[in-house]
Amino acid sequence: MRQALKLVLEKPWFERAVLLLIGLNAITLGLETSAYAMDNWGGLLKWLDSIILVLFVAEIVARLIVDFKGFWRDPWRIFDFIVVVVALVPTAGPFSVLRAFRILRVLRLISTVQSMRRVVTGLLSALPGMGSIVLLLGLVFYVFAVISTKLFGEQFPEWFGSLGASSYTLFQIMTLESWSMGIVRPVMEAFPFAWMLFIPFIVLTAFTVLNLFIGVIVDAMQQEHEAEARSERDALNEQMAQVLEEVRAMRREMKEK
Repeated sequence: MRQALKLVLEKPWFERAVLLLIGLNAITLGLETSAYAMDNWGGLLKWLDSIILVLFVAEIVARLIVDFKGFWRDPWRIFDFIVVVVALVPTAGPFSVLRAFRILRVLRLISTVQSMRRVVTGLLSALPGMGSIVLLLGLVFYVFAVISTKLFGEQFPEWFGSLGASSYTLFQIMTLESWSMGIVRPVMEAFPFAWMLFIPFIVLTAFTVLNLFIGVIVDAMQQEHEAEARSERDALNEQMAQVLEEVRAMRREMKEK
């Protein structure tokens, strides 16, 4: 039975079927947010959702039967397990709010599609480098928030009245969302040289530090791609070595005969 399940799970059509179910489930969960759809097809949508959930549970159980220990060593399988378990939470009770997270089942696409898995793996491997950049960005924010609060807090309390308000205003400036006409120019009417604070802040954050994020992520994804390519080359070389060894063995047998 275990061997039969393993053969089924490794079939290409099975992976395509899982992808189809995930896509169908995404559509049904989205339609459940529409009052019109629920009034007309509510029963059908709930029925489809239940059927798809049963199939997902059956898939998880099958994978556990095939390789129980290996299942728990694979973080992507653990992710699938958690996503499916969340969908099994009862509709009533203290944990019923988790039912709203059933849409997380759509994220199973990440663990199923190899290219998406590669992107997420690259992002995760970039986290250590991104942590240093976050600390640098936080330091820049703190320095400029203290300065702007002391300079502009009295006349613009809504934007710079406290350290938190200044930090949020600076975050808006960093995103370049209505930063000039909405914030900086009104401040410059009272403080003509305020641009000497805001322009360096924008250069440091929006044009420099944030680009460091992109650089770290791109580098991590490049390393992930190279590691995958290296792994594929090693596997191919191993297969070639096995083939050559078999050929040598056949030659020795032919010579002996």
